[in-house]
Amino acid sequence: MGKQEECREGQRELSQLTSDVVIVGCGVAGLYAAINLPRALKVTLICKEDVESCDSMLAQGGICVMRDHDDYDYWFDDTMRAGHDECRVESVDKMIWESRGIINDLVRLGVQFDLNASGDDFDYTREGAHSRPRILHNADITGKEITTTLLERVRELRNVTICEHTTMVDLVEKDGSCQGIEVELPGGEHELLLCHDTILACGGVGGLYDRSTNFPCLTGDGCRIAEGHGVELEHMDYVQIHPTSLYTKKPGRAFLISESCRGEGAILIDAQGKRFVDELLPRDVVSNAIHKKMAEEGSDYVRLSFENVSRGEILTHFHNIWQHCLQEGYDITREPIPVVPAQHYLMGGIHVDQHSKTTMDHLYAAGETSCNGVHGKNRLASNSLLESLVFSREAARDIVRGRHA
Repeated sequence: MGKQEECREGQRELSQLTSDVVIVGCGVAGLYAAINLPRALKVTLICKEDVESCDSMLAQGGICVMRDHDDYDYWFDDTMRAGHDECRVESVDKMIWESRGIINDLVRLGVQFDLNASGDDFDYTREGAHSRPRILHNADITGKEITTTLLERVRELRNVTICEHTTMVDLVEKDGSCQGIEVELPGGEHELLLCHDTILACGGVGGLYDRSTNFPCLTGDGCRIAEGHGVELEHMDYVQIHPTSLYTKKPGRAFLISESCRGEGAILIDAQGKRFVDELLPRDVVSNAIHKKMAEEGSDYVRLSFENVSRGEILTHFHNIWQHCLQEGYDITREPIPVVPAQHYLMGGIHVDQHSKTTMDHLYAAGETSCNGVHGKNRLASNSLLESLVFSREAARDIVRGRHA
């Protein structure tokens, strides 16, 4: 195949794009899997909307990394504690040990993380339930920085075709093995896209909720379709509520106020201006405290104050949040903002093993669509981008091993 093409209405039909590997989803999991597959394989990436409408673009806080070997036990314990000790131990172990290599690879690919004042090391920050600062960031648009960089690298690959506005509607199954997917094209036609291996990396379930930080197009398609074919799901009731989204009466996606704001000193206050919770407790604990306070006050929100965060920190680290709040009529350098919990992340999903294999042959899952057990019952902040990268690479590697077996 020649230089990659964008598959849109009026161009060639997907039925002509029989591939070696099909990847459903263009977030960090899907993109990184494509990057880690051999260039000799013909790869097709599809996404339901455009490539910008993936939740990876929205991640604000950052991505975790093990700073040194002494940090292993602390990070492991933080993850297990946040996940109510329901995390899969071997998955947490794999994520932590592979974190530095993943970060080094992202930097090699062109991802830029903020540096400290002297410029000789990364600027590590801390979020809720983390015992130490271990989170790398690019201001408050870390997900966008990683995703757009990976997308640039994927667009350079001659063996990869990206198909936007293309929706998976079913799996193609034969004798218990996945042989591709059925898709709906922009014009409404249905075609079969056949392949040797399929990776589902199509996000979570936020679009099914009235108030969510997710894009509305994320409606659990991968989980629903996989379940219809008898593929095992796990912990679909483990849905994380993020404590702080900007309160508004406007319809649409809720705007996330990153947990790293609280990690840098922002505090939650009630109607009387009094702090009522330790903001760095796990997300489910903080969300419950906010709901309790709202019920006590009979209010629709509580307030997040940046009084303990310097103006310089706000204008640099939290520039995007500051700008968005200004557009909504709030200046976080001068006043508290109204915040309310919102649906944020699915910890459950399609059950996968340590190589991201599902219970159906030749079908893999990675990212929020999957459940490899890293997050347990409650995700530790900033583990998700890393987990998605670690286990999507595992899917790519296992596909290579399978072809050479």
